[in-house]
Amino acid sequence: MKICIVPTGTANLASILGALSRVGASVSVARTPGDLDTAEALVLPGVGSFAAGRAGLDDLGMTPALVQWIEEGRPLLAICLGMQLLARSSDESPGCRGFGIIDHEVTRFDPTVSVPQLGWNLVKGGELVGNGYAYFANSYRLTEAPPGWQAGWADHGGPLVASLERGSQLLCQFHPELSGGWGHALLGRWLKRSADPIREEAVC
Repeated sequence: MKICIVPTGTANLASILGALSRVGASVSVARTPGDLDTAEALVLPGVGSFAAGRAGLDDLGMTPALVQWIEEGRPLLAICLGMQLLARSSDESPGCRGFGIIDHEVTRFDPTVSVPQLGWNLVKGGELVGNGYAYFANSYRLTEAPPGWQAGWADHGGPLVASLERGSQLLCQFHPELSGGWGHALLGRWLKRSADPIREEAVC
């Protein structure tokens, strides 16, 4: 498959490029919105702040095409900040709007737990994600699952949304590309689902 990574301007792309290549994807990085026209699936990675990630996409003119892609239910993998940008807003950047595809707010962890959450945590996921230990690096999280998505959960001072899946769209608060063999197997399953038109018709 032709996978296109949509850069936010805040992400280190090397690890996700390497991980997707190892599971058999042909991977490129989008430079203009027109680069999305030839893609079969998109990856929205993210490291850094909510406002900076949104600004990076806006500066490249990617936001309208990316939102349309997601709303059409086309294959997508969103990681960490990439997942959070689909929400309505975030405590991290008051006044900055997310895409609003997930009609919930991203909130900061309670101060009684270590922030950021750095390290491995058990994920109890849905059909695609399954159960396993994944690597997290986050100070903010979703605590509610939106309707129409199958949620996976983890716990850090209380339940948090670890993953959301809907057809060939997979959102991960954790980093599958840094989650060892389990994470690479998940990337392979997402790639297979994204490439399977029979599966897509069944989901629709």
